[in-house]
Amino acid sequence: MLIKLVLAVQDKRLQKYLAQSFSLSDIRVESFGNLVSPWQKVMRSCGDIIVISESIIPRPSESGIAMLNDLPENPTTVILHDGDSSEEHAQLVAAGADVVLFSGVSKKRLLEAIETTLESRRQLIQLNRFHPKHPTKPQLSDFVLESDSMRIFIDEVRQVSTSNSPLLIMGETGVGKEHLAKAIHAESPRATGPFIAVNTAALPEQILESELFGHAEGAFTGAVRSRRGTFELAHNGTIFLDEIGEMPLHLQAKLLRVLQDYEVKPIGSESPIWVDVRVIAATNRDLEKEVTRKNFRKDLYYRLSVVTLTIPPLRKRKEDIPHMARHFLDLYRYKIGRDVEGISDAAMKALSHYEWPGNVRELMNVIERAILICHDSEISVRDLPSVFHDNGVLSTRILDGGLPNLETAWKGRTLPEVRDEMVSHLERRYIEMVLRKTGGRVGKAARIAGIHPRGLYDKMKTFGIRKEDFKR
Repeated sequence: MLIKLVLAVQDKRLQKYLAQSFSLSDIRVESFGNLVSPWQKVMRSCGDIIVISESIIPRPSESGIAMLNDLPENPTTVILHDGDSSEEHAQLVAAGADVVLFSGVSKKRLLEAIETTLESRRQLIQLNRFHPKHPTKPQLSDFVLESDSMRIFIDEVRQVSTSNSPLLIMGETGVGKEHLAKAIHAESPRATGPFIAVNTAALPEQILESELFGHAEGAFTGAVRSRRGTFELAHNGTIFLDEIGEMPLHLQAKLLRVLQDYEVKPIGSESPIWVDVRVIAATNRDLEKEVTRKNFRKDLYYRLSVVTLTIPPLRKRKEDIPHMARHFLDLYRYKIGRDVEGISDAAMKALSHYEWPGNVRELMNVIERAILICHDSEISVRDLPSVFHDNGVLSTRILDGGLPNLETAWKGRTLPEVRDEMVSHLERRYIEMVLRKTGGRVGKAARIAGIHPRGLYDKMKTFGIRKEDFKR
């Protein structure tokens, strides 16, 4: 990411000298020392490192320093003090200042001290990014390669993972597009940089622009502090734009500028910011059709599709299912804390014959659910959802008005199993109905259903429902 250095130095010449000295590619400098009210600007600047004259900090100094330390960015504070008293410096450090420097020393020594602080901040960012508490980084070796289609696909991925060219990942919902993007980032020269993911379909248009490009203080009503966009945060790394086909046209134009000029312009700012970012976009839409319908810019499509990777759906690589099922079993049984050691032959056969409209995500959900309700040492067919049973169409027939022999159909099944089956089918049918009524508009469908759009979106993913299938 770009490190934001905020200068609020009373000595105008010193501030100008420092600003010019730190005009490097990975440092963004903002200077406020010459303003009438520099303190308010500093508090709203979202800086990583704040170099401030002690005389600018409101009295008592201890309270002002505490306010700096309470900022969301947790900035590193460097205080320039006009006195050379070690006792006064110690008091400022005790109050919470990270570094205290005598402003009367040579410019060169001041510069060297601030450079040391910058390097410490870089190391802190790297340490936080690769802290053991963070999950293991995805790798291309995570993908199961029992099928020929996946072996060919991963070979293609390895050829392009080390480049800096934009990537367009195509594939149905649930195939693992974000996981693939993370794996490509982890095995690229940018692996030590940040990976920032943005779902362009999950945010309202007004918020999405600020999320991507940032905004300046006062850019719009409610913008009481400046905000750094994800492109700036992804500097020297990778940004993943999921559901790129949902991006509004005017934001597509701004994205094209980033890809062409490597510059982002925050909302309300006059100065562009240079960024070094690799863009990986993903979609389950046919972007060529969207270009024809004027829903997607042709120039952006050509710029993104220099390299296009299409992940095969799970139904076209069923040889991978047994290995994947066992992998998810090992993953979730330790996470959940259940002593389930295997999957019966009959259950594995049922998993392998299923069409998996929700792809890998659906398989993960099925295995996790099976572990939760399994009472034996291995998962059996009865632990799988109703769709895997011979009478799995029962609830559909009831909802359609049919009256099968319920005593026979429900024999040997528990009330929770029957209830879950009925609720699942009822939810699916209801969601399909409201999407059909709204022409695939998720926001409007969520209002009709009385739930949050994010919740509806998650249920659609669980059931493998695509809003494109309902567009008029």
